[in-house]
Amino acid sequence: MYVSPNFKTKKALKEAIASGVKVTIFQVGPFGGNEPTEGKVSGLEGPHYPEPHKWYANGVLKNGCLIKVS
Repeated sequence: MYVSPNFKTKKALKEAIASGVKVTIFQVGPFGGNEPTEGKVSGLEGPHYPEPHKWYANGVLKNGCLIKVS
């Protein structure tokens, strides 16, 4: 799954969440549209295709927004 907005590094993602930026997740392709809105998620990756993925993460969602990333 990808995050929105598109972050180039996991560090930038963590800093955005810490500063209160609204970060959501989405799935592309035939599996899109059934993303969870609460609880733990795994398989986050970025930056978005076609750029090569440089980071991978797990996260915690609350009300459809990421509140924690590891």
